[in-house]
Amino acid sequence: MIEHNLKNAKILIVDDLESNIDVLKGLLEIEGYTDVESTLDPRKVSELVNTYDPDLILLDLMMPHMSGYEVMEKLKEDRMKSLSPNKYLPILVLTADITTEAKHKALKCGAKDFLSKPFDLIEVSYRIKNLLETQYLYQQLKSRNLVLEEKVIEFLKIMDDWYK
Repeated sequence: MIEHNLKNAKILIVDDLESNIDVLKGLLEIEGYTDVESTLDPRKVSELVNTYDPDLILLDLMMPHMSGYEVMEKLKEDRMKSLSPNKYLPILVLTADITTEAKHKALKCGAKDFLSKPFDLIEVSYRIKNLLETQYLYQQLKSRNLVLEEKVIEFLKIMDDWYK
């Protein structure tokens, strides 16, 4: 069941090089993922997140017009303004910048994982799966908490009626 849900997860790829997007799309297709979108323009990410509602973002850091850091900051800002600021949206950074500063800054900006290019496709595949499993489990927990909250409210109403 969880494997089926993971394969139907929405994955957004953001990279300014078409060849990188093609490699990632090919990997995801081979792995059986069925819902993948991409953009070469990081300025479109906010709109895509709102319309496509991805479960995972694969993000390059060094892009024209807007860096991956700026994309993550914008997404964080957008999430705080939205009605669901607690939505869990994992971001896997894939970048040629291998410096410690880049890793620290990416993680500080909201990335949940970080890989340097050129990357090992098997490792990318495992990290995608791990992040999607975490996202799926987070959503399951959130749903169960909502059900529990409703049951508590219902119980309190019954108790209130009983005391009257």
